[in-house]
Amino acid sequence: MDEDWRLAAKAEALSVRAAMLRALRGFFQERNFLEIDTPLRIPAPAPESHIDPIAAGDWFLQTSPELCMKRLLAAGYRNIFQICKCFRARERGDRHLPEFTMLEWYRAGVDYRTLMDDCEALIARVAADRGFGGVIVREGARISLAPPWERLTVREAFARYAACDVERALQEDRFDEIMVEAIEPRLGVERPTFLYEYPASLGALARLKADDPRVAERFELYIAGLELANAFSELTDAAEQRRRFAAVRRDRARHHLPATPMPEPFLEALPRMPEAAGIALGLDRLAMLLTDKASIDAVVAFTPEML
Repeated sequence: MDEDWRLAAKAEALSVRAAMLRALRGFFQERNFLEIDTPLRIPAPAPESHIDPIAAGDWFLQTSPELCMKRLLAAGYRNIFQICKCFRARERGDRHLPEFTMLEWYRAGVDYRTLMDDCEALIARVAADRGFGGVIVREGARISLAPPWERLTVREAFARYAACDVERALQEDRFDEIMVEAIEPRLGVERPTFLYEYPASLGALARLKADDPRVAERFELYIAGLELANAFSELTDAAEQRRRFAAVRRDRARHHLPATPMPEPFLEALPRMPEAAGIALGLDRLAMLLTDKASIDAVVAFTPEML
């Protein structure tokens, strides 16, 4: 009975979530995006230093659908989106689940700045569908969704909110710590914030900025201190991508983390991929914002502990 009560108590949040998914699909369909569906179980995810895949036999559950989606771009697809489950080991907390729902979309012929415009229009559309009138209320604070949203470089954010600059944070291996403790809580407080131009070393699949190769053409979107999306202009140099993946694999080996194979089909297709940009947006977190919930547990039907 207690379990039934816990499930029943989520009915309103789950209704909001369902309406959110309908609005998201409508947004992309109106813009002639093709909704696609790629396998959850893959032979090799993209190697990443701080993301651990979950083994499924000799293969892995996807940490993201990006490799398959980029292969579709290489095959000639232009504008595509997908809503799917992703899986990452040892991720659990108020904002994390080991199995979560991701929205990813990719556009050929654009760079990451176009995806900023997409985010402004998409989230405003979903919020309006829920009757928010251009404002989200989060823990009593009103956050305006009226464009343009704040655009802040990583360098500017460290200068404004941190006790050291980006270079020192990287040298001392404290970048993530400073981001979480000093910077992220201050982002997207009055209006959403695009934090962009990440250090080149933190954009493993991103194109470097042509006039400043110290930074990658990557942004993250924050609303009310909550990281909602990660986007970048896509790297299409297969040799460079292979070097970056190899560096990540060496870093994982140094830290005694599990190894994964190289994603050879993706690397083989990469030279055929056009200039493009892609983005991953966490739908569980967006549901948290739309329902003003403090924990991700409140916006999913079942948490791992309930199974």
